[in-house]
Amino acid sequence: MGCTHSLTTGEQVICTACRSEIPIALNHLEKDDKVKELFFARADVQTATSLFYYEKIGIVQQLIHQLKYQGREEVSAFLGKWLAAALQNDPDFQDIDLVIPVPVHPKRRAKRGYNQVDGFGKELAIALGARFRESVLIKSRNTINQAQLGQIKRSDETQSPYKLMEQIAPGTHVLLVDDVITTGTTLALCAKELHKNSGIQLSIATMAVSV
Repeated sequence: MGCTHSLTTGEQVICTACRSEIPIALNHLEKDDKVKELFFARADVQTATSLFYYEKIGIVQQLIHQLKYQGREEVSAFLGKWLAAALQNDPDFQDIDLVIPVPVHPKRRAKRGYNQVDGFGKELAIALGARFRESVLIKSRNTINQAQLGQIKRSDETQSPYKLMEQIAPGTHVLLVDDVITTGTTLALCAKELHKNSGIQLSIATMAVSV
């Protein structure tokens, strides 16, 4: 999905050449975690990471586009397994209890046929020995695609379309997962809803972070 070459034995989704060119992020390993910094004074986040850096023209954009707009649902689990391999022995993620995906509106889910981050989250849950629950949060209002908004409108956190539907026990360490972080607004709004459950810990993992 990253080029026009045919896959060979042992390759999945992308070829070995494309895989070697993808810009790996894993921001939580850096001294200055740029992903976590996005949530400073916006939400209480324990740790945050992204698998890739997202560039407007490149292999990562191709993968996300195939996942979101071309019906290639298998990309989600593929990226989940990739990140899971990096996190399953990482001390920052060893006590994750619950993995929750950022929800999509029912109309958008019906049109696409799936939530693009479900497979990603399920693979992380399996690797981390956690539960996966997609019913904790819902998106009650079908907003404009974030990619179509300007910086100011994209960063508006006054009108949240996300709602908490289930309670989470105190002491639970939640991993909130999404596809691409731009300004962090979507994740910050979801984090605020999740923190209505007092006493939980919250971490974040995404497929990519925009550079």
